[in-house]
Amino acid sequence: MDKVIPHLKVFLLLIFLSLIILVLDTMNLLNLPKKVASYVTNPISFGIYNTRRNIARQFYFIFAARFATQENKALKEQVGQLLSENANLRKKLAEVTSLLSQEEHLDPKTYNLLPARPIGLSRYLTIDKGSNAGIKMGQAVVFEDNFVGKVVAVSPGASNIQLLTDPDSKVSAFSQNKDGKAKGVLIGQFGTEVVFDKILHEEKITIGDLVYSEGLEGFLPRGLILGRVSQVLERENEVFKQAKVTPIFDIRDLELVFAIQE
Repeated sequence: MDKVIPHLKVFLLLIFLSLIILVLDTMNLLNLPKKVASYVTNPISFGIYNTRRNIARQFYFIFAARFATQENKALKEQVGQLLSENANLRKKLAEVTSLLSQEEHLDPKTYNLLPARPIGLSRYLTIDKGSNAGIKMGQAVVFEDNFVGKVVAVSPGASNIQLLTDPDSKVSAFSQNKDGKAKGVLIGQFGTEVVFDKILHEEKITIGDLVYSEGLEGFLPRGLILGRVSQVLERENEVFKQAKVTPIFDIRDLELVFAIQE
């Protein structure tokens, strides 16, 4: 009972004070204190409001930036995937075009051709087919009706092709124009050119003439294009004259080459 009475007194006192404040407020006697309190608390309230708003903006910026980063990453992945798919489609289209073009130049009923992709180029051209696919030493490799080179090294999954520009390459050749024919040997040089050697002075050869294979080597069919004459080197004091021959295509641009099989 002793504990209840003090709490009751406090309760009654609070009710009494509340009634007094209510009466004073009804009589507008608290306007001045209210204005003073509002003057003091409004800046605090405004500061708290601005702080909350700035914090909300910071959190929104953080979440928006994180979402934009994730979205940008996803878009980059999609773009990369699309570029990869586009590159693969272009590569497949180029290979199909090469296959169709090859059939137009060399009849598949006459030649048994094995397509292969170039995968490296240094002294030799490396292709992605080897003994497992039936590639053998000495086979001729062509592109359309152009001679690319001869197989000089074979592994189970790859092969090296000796190009016409290789210094160890020698191919019997002839050129022909409206004035006649010139015969000789095409000898490789380090670089992009080869020399058409052993041409008799009386034989007719001019810049722009196509040079063809004679087919005397056994592995190489007759009539394949070896290149085009870019310069004629007259040698009056020697038995033979020479000509520089340039390939009519760039090896690095080829999607497929074809090995002539038995």
